[in-house]
Amino acid sequence: MATEISATSLFRGPDRGVSDNVVLRHDGGVITDVSERAGAASGPRSLVVPAFVNAHDHARATASSFGAVGMPLESWILRTALGTPVDPYLTAASALARSARAGCAAMMVHYTRPSGTMPLLDEARAVAKAASDVGIRMAFAIAVRDQNPIVYGDAEPVLSGLARDDRRTIEELFIRAPMSPAAYIELTDAIAASIAGPMVDVQLGPAGVQWCSKPLLEAVAENSARTGRRVHMHLLETVYQRAWADQNFPGMLAYLRDIGFLSERLTLAHCIHARPDELEMIAASGARIVTNFSSNMHLRSGLAPIAAAHKCGCSIAVGVDGLALDEDDDILREMRLGQMVHGGLGFKATWKPAELFSLAIRNGRRATGAPGSGELAAGNPADYVVIDLDRLDRDRIMPVDPMTLLFARGNASLVQEVVVAGKTIVGDGVCAGVDLPAIEQELRAMYRANVGTLESFRQMWSPLSERVTGWFERQLTCE
Repeated sequence: MATEISATSLFRGPDRGVSDNVVLRHDGGVITDVSERAGAASGPRSLVVPAFVNAHDHARATASSFGAVGMPLESWILRTALGTPVDPYLTAASALARSARAGCAAMMVHYTRPSGTMPLLDEARAVAKAASDVGIRMAFAIAVRDQNPIVYGDAEPVLSGLARDDRRTIEELFIRAPMSPAAYIELTDAIAASIAGPMVDVQLGPAGVQWCSKPLLEAVAENSARTGRRVHMHLLETVYQRAWADQNFPGMLAYLRDIGFLSERLTLAHCIHARPDELEMIAASGARIVTNFSSNMHLRSGLAPIAAAHKCGCSIAVGVDGLALDEDDDILREMRLGQMVHGGLGFKATWKPAELFSLAIRNGRRATGAPGSGELAAGNPADYVVIDLDRLDRDRIMPVDPMTLLFARGNASLVQEVVVAGKTIVGDGVCAGVDLPAIEQELRAMYRANVGTLESFRQMWSPLSERVTGWFERQLTCE
């Protein structure tokens, strides 16, 4: 059905800027026309912008609720076992709906912690149903690892210091027979056959080089090259991963390049500790980097060289990684933080805010397999967000570029409507397809009822954390 929306202001892109008094028309999920309207409309003012993209996330529960706070990734990952999904559909629906409510048309789900309550194929179907119910575009990849489940090397020094029952608890939670490369490819093929479609892009998802053997990385590279399937992976997120690579995998990026892993099909999350020559290799391959500023700060991982990556030609996208500043999935605030930190020094700017905005959306869509560039122009998908311009421009003293205001004070509370493929999925802050407050209430009750099943792990957290800390401090010296 043909639809039109009148906008006080509409962002056409960094080159064309903002147009005032515009009508956007779309039909069948595609924009058919964007044209100026004669005279200003009365009533509330609005700013229409391309819908955002959360280019790196895991669709998990809020980590702080399980005490995973103020610790580095290497401990944080273990601690978040307490937040293992109790219901795959509800957990995914909650995360996807939060992302949609914040203005996202698409979200990457790098599925790192399955519930264990059902076969992985069925769990993927549950996540896909959640995305469909929310109405959001989704990229989905089962994260795979086949080595180093506890530390980046021999975990025996960690385990041998634990009481027998505590050791058994850790082994049951984290150590299991790894999936073979062939079995992982078969599983990904089966998931794609079951859930892939216009709104779902199934990808390959190696967890990270320190967690994946060379045969696994090579199988992923070969399958991606042969099928055109996208790949999503963490890379050099922490100082310990940097030290591990230097000690155990010198020339890691050159290896990834030589086996064909680095390509325009690849998206890399973080890259905080990538060096200039490695950024050059990533840029030359056409791969993208997703920066996740707040997550990096929450986990004390460091400040990513995003300005340097952009300067050498890397495609930059933005993700929330389940750890936005206030754990509220506010992707707009995340883009603003990225701009503030990486946008330049003094009079030398890395980019203009509107340029970063467009880069994040265009590259985020490429990372998630969403069609089009995101630009609001005829022929592109009707994926857009309506911002409350009266609240954004609250003082209304003099004309100010609304995109400048958006990067000065914008946040998810200003999102009035989110349209994806021509369908309103969020209106007045409320998700249309799912009852988010009810889902979150049900999840809380389930987690509270379930918390006792992992009581032994919670009780032995302190000795485990101490031993993990000691292992990394002894084994991987970080300058």
